[in-house]
Amino acid sequence: MLSEQTNPFAEGKLLLINKPLNWTSFDVVKKIRSTIKIKKVGHAGTLDPLATGLLIVCTGKFTKKINEYMAREKEYTGSFTLGATTPTYDLESEPENFKDYQNITGERLQEVTQQFTGQIQQVPPAHSAIKQDGKPVYEKARRGIKVKIEPRTITINEFTITGIELPKVYFTVVCSTGTYIRSLANDFGEALGCGAHLSSLCRTRIGEFKLEDAMSMEDFQQMANTLKNPAGQ
Repeated sequence: MLSEQTNPFAEGKLLLINKPLNWTSFDVVKKIRSTIKIKKVGHAGTLDPLATGLLIVCTGKFTKKINEYMAREKEYTGSFTLGATTPTYDLESEPENFKDYQNITGERLQEVTQQFTGQIQQVPPAHSAIKQDGKPVYEKARRGIKVKIEPRTITINEFTITGIELPKVYFTVVCSTGTYIRSLANDFGEALGCGAHLSSLCRTRIGEFKLEDAMSMEDFQQMANTLKNPAGQ
């Protein structure tokens, strides 16, 4: 067994994890922390429970680099569902405000993406972990209390429609840190006039780090067990 002094995770490692569906980012951190037996573990950028894909996890001395990794450009793929909104802007809450989407054309979809390309103002979702008065705003939102969040300047370098199977629209987005794809879905639907919500999301890149190089939680468990018992003992 490794001691704290000989534990390579304490010295510092950068782990590329493919976050499973329905796990919170903190679930991943908690599992890794309990597996490697050190407290200094953190992630570089939250993924919502219904999102999958690349999560950077830093251990030991590498936790000092978390802010550096968080600041890097992100790439996402996923789908919006047209014709309804949800309070959380995704499928964590039930669709409502149903509207007809049948007249939406591919040309119109491509046209509206231009409104959300470049440097824009975006209001984060009320159901988010942004803190006001020291508490996440989602706590108020879940109690039905109206939350006012100021818009933020973000940059969307690429917003491409990659497939259309109405009511679903598939996309790729390359954006700055601080971008909420859930808000983009809601704003996109509002601009179309039919409403929309995020129905799937996968983070495929953070800076130079790619999802294809990430490991599953099962792969991580095997790697950690090998490091803890190098002689197979």
